[in-house]
Amino acid sequence: MQIQTTAEDQRIAWLAALAITIHILESAFPSPLPGIKPGLANVITIVVLDQFGWRSAAWVSLLRVLCGSLLLGTFLTPTFLLSLSGAVCSIGILWLACRLPGRGFGPVGFSLLAALAHMVGQFTIAWLLFIPHPALWRLFPVLLTAALLFGTVSGIIAGGISKRQRQCNP
Repeated sequence: MQIQTTAEDQRIAWLAALAITIHILESAFPSPLPGIKPGLANVITIVVLDQFGWRSAAWVSLLRVLCGSLLLGTFLTPTFLLSLSGAVCSIGILWLACRLPGRGFGPVGFSLLAALAHMVGQFTIAWLLFIPHPALWRLFPVLLTAALLFGTVSGIIAGGISKRQRQCNP
């Protein structure tokens, strides 16, 4: 029995591969504080959301986390659990945001929501499973500030890519 792939399957695979590549490259850079990374692979998720919708963005995001962890050797480690929890929370908030009435959010708004949800998800799992100490909450404002900054930058980059895509493919 031969399995048929659709054009959408191939597009998701290609975009997930791009996000995984960025994720792996980004993992090589040192982090100033545990839990703070630019999250540039999320630019791909926001572009996919903008161009192809929530379902495709969810696939790209989850494939990035799963395959990236397998390639980096972090599958089923605390790092994987933190990454997965952040991805699930950001996908969840994007799902809700896509269903709000009105004009909705642009790439920067979606990116900010996703970055903040990602950080809240990661922080919650870190606190519940790994470091249930009240002093951890002192880091929370710093981590949210970083998410705000990197979410804004990622959203601006994603918006520029989406705009360029529309110009090239009218």
